[in-house]
Amino acid sequence: MQSVLLIRQKPAILGIDADLGAFSITQPKAEVTITTTPGELKVQSTRPELTIDQTRARAAYNGGSVLDMNRRIYSGIQQLYLQAIARRVEQGTRMAEFFKPGNSIAEIYGTDTEPSSFPEPCGPASYDNVDIHFETRAPEVSFKAAQVDIHVERHRPETEYTRGKLNIYMQQYASIQFIPPELNVQM
Repeated sequence: MQSVLLIRQKPAILGIDADLGAFSITQPKAEVTITTTPGELKVQSTRPELTIDQTRARAAYNGGSVLDMNRRIYSGIQQLYLQAIARRVEQGTRMAEFFKPGNSIAEIYGTDTEPSSFPEPCGPASYDNVDIHFETRAPEVSFKAAQVDIHVERHRPETEYTRGKLNIYMQQYASIQFIPPELNVQM
């Protein structure tokens, strides 16, 4: 039998020890500032006004003010004077026609026994002598809307990276071993 050369081979083995890197991401909270100006509602209202005018009622009750009463008497006297003149003219006209029956002096002037009345110092009486006036005004409303001011201060993210470990080493070196066959040296 023939002897054979024996070859033993070991491959190289690399050892790799690796740990992954780590990311650390932190972000501080944003700072929010909110400022609010409150709204304003102003309502300004005026009191209603009630006006009562009783001058015509007072004039009907007691003649009213002295000035108004004198005006009525004065204007009334003028009217009575004009009426008296008209009556005298009418009586004179009837006296001129003395020839007509019933136009005697006694009949004409005899019926004129009533005295002339004095002018009415009071105003006319009526159920509507008091004037009432009620005045209202709409309220003045002013509104100022509320204002909100929002201010946001944001912060950027803080990123940190911790490198991992990478260790490459030879766990086994490559080798080749040649083993010769045994020789029989005896002859």
